[in-house]
Amino acid sequence: MILMKSYALFAVLALVLLLSGCQAQSPAQENSGAPQQENKIDSYNPPSRGPEGVEEKEIELTARNWEFIPNTITVKEGDYVSLKITSEDVTHGFSLPAFGINEQLEPGKTVEVEFVADKKGTFPFACSVYCGRGHGSMTGKLVVE
Repeated sequence: MILMKSYALFAVLALVLLLSGCQAQSPAQENSGAPQQENKIDSYNPPSRGPEGVEEKEIELTARNWEFIPNTITVKEGDYVSLKITSEDVTHGFSLPAFGINEQLEPGKTVEVEFVADKKGTFPFACSVYCGRGHGSMTGKLVVE
């Protein structure tokens, strides 16, 4: 009997912790409806060395409701790309399907994502963890030239 009550208490606590991670957005943080300015970064800075002499592009990316900054990243085909992604507010995700990437971003922590930009084109990325009403607009693009 005591064991069953312990399991029930544990289950309730786990549920409360899980739901506390799904925060509602306060009105002050809602999108004002104004058009968003596109943030761009061209990674034509002097490259460091990636694995086996491949050029490395290190890019810092910030995730916050409901945007990625920058939301356009440009690299060259063949570049070894190192994205350092930090969530500023709540749990977000970073999904770049064309390169098989899907990471969870915890608030205040930086996740490093590395890949070789081995194909030319424009590839969408998006938040893959529901983060509020503006979640669907939390997108960006990777341009490989």
